[in-house]
Amino acid sequence: MTEVRQTRSRTAKPPWLKVRFPTGENYNWIRNQSQNLKLSTVCEEAQCPNIGECWNSGTATFMLMGDTCTRGCRFCAVNTARIPPALDASEPVKLAETIEQMDLRYVVLTTVDRDELQDQGASHIARCIRSIQRRNPDLLIEILMPDFRGEMELVQQVIDSRPAVLAHNLETVKRLTSRVRDPRAGYEQSLDVLAYLKKQGKGTYTKSSLMLGLGEKHEEILQAMQDLRQAGVDFLTLGQYLQPTRKHLKVEEYLKPEIFEEFAEEGHRMGFDYVASGPLVRSSYRAAEFYIERKIRGES
Repeated sequence: MTEVRQTRSRTAKPPWLKVRFPTGENYNWIRNQSQNLKLSTVCEEAQCPNIGECWNSGTATFMLMGDTCTRGCRFCAVNTARIPPALDASEPVKLAETIEQMDLRYVVLTTVDRDELQDQGASHIARCIRSIQRRNPDLLIEILMPDFRGEMELVQQVIDSRPAVLAHNLETVKRLTSRVRDPRAGYEQSLDVLAYLKKQGKGTYTKSSLMLGLGEKHEEILQAMQDLRQAGVDFLTLGQYLQPTRKHLKVEEYLKPEIFEEFAEEGHRMGFDYVASGPLVRSSYRAAEFYIERKIRGES
């Protein structure tokens, strides 16, 4: 594989990262609906560059348990607080109704971390999933969950709600984890959660994601990919880290699209079922969701 450091660009944001300002009928409907019902979408909170493309295609990623996280990861644009506002007990019903109106076949749910709660929000997440399933029985649900500080009995509560895809993000390579993620997160802890998801999910697909451009070396990326594969991860996404504000970690390097393509090839050789790898790819990525849905429904 080509050495990553030989084919990276250190310029200001390169042209392949430029996207159109989001507009469109579906975009406006989802935006208004989420604001009216006080629902959070990770698309907005994390400043996703694909928001216009995804929302106009009828895809959205909802963020459970509010818009404020108890952790302070240095890459993330989501608000943080030691004690966020109380959980909205009506969120499961409101989410189910909104998703029903969107007429989706596949939806991604993600969450903030709620370390201040006794069960870190596990039971609330499970209630949301079950509520959505009751109103949308043919819908496939992917849940991107927290690590629950490695407390597997809480992870099990989410597994027991039976989503179609169980996801947790490793985020970065081992060497950079303490610099990039909140101290309560951990490289091995995330791998343990992913391995548990695969073992206890009993045939459920698992998924994870890595951000690139934070100063990692190419061999570290490959090692992280190998570690994810050894944990049984089926689906992998790799995307370019983009600095949300000046308070966050700066971008060390912009990887060119062809380098992401090489990592996708490496991932397939390692045995991942599917790898979505590109500068604008995010853990909730429409093309990956399309493939995963077809795979689960037996249409691929």
